[in-house]
Amino acid sequence: MSSLIVRASTEADVVRCAAIYSHHVRYGTASFEVAAPDLNEMRRRRAAVLDLGLPYLVAERAGRVLGYAYAGNWRPRPAYAFSVEDSIYIDKDATGQGVGRALLPVLIEQCSVLGKRQMVAVIGDSAQTPSIRLHETCGFEMVGTLKSIGFKFGRWLDSVLMQRPLGPGDTVAPGGN
Repeated sequence: MSSLIVRASTEADVVRCAAIYSHHVRYGTASFEVAAPDLNEMRRRRAAVLDLGLPYLVAERAGRVLGYAYAGNWRPRPAYAFSVEDSIYIDKDATGQGVGRALLPVLIEQCSVLGKRQMVAVIGDSAQTPSIRLHETCGFEMVGTLKSIGFKFGRWLDSVLMQRPLGPGDTVAPGGN
């Protein structure tokens, strides 16, 4: 089995990213969307991340994209300028193969280099234990659970909030050493 390669996404990767995400929307609780966005919307979303200067990564093996990850602004207000939210989606046939463990550390490092100070994970559903474990392995701590905040597939779902500092975190003000 060849090793995973993590790299910046390209426009050509959007088709695979859309297919991966569509499965999560239609059959899973990692996303609270209930209708999968079309290819043009996925292109628009990727462009919006890149326009912010934030990373949008893919992991591939033998030329096939098996997962993707990106960072987005945590919130739009200026005081949140140093905080990002991560998103990671893995192909249904590649779970448990280390794709998330390959993507998340690279995303963390790239956001740190950009001067971001906090990364937040909003994990759909408390039952998403593989995602929770992945984030714990990468230095995230549980900071809260929003109980029954979403309704999908005929049931109420929680959102798990996890957070980790980036770079010096909150030990110095932005722009400080």
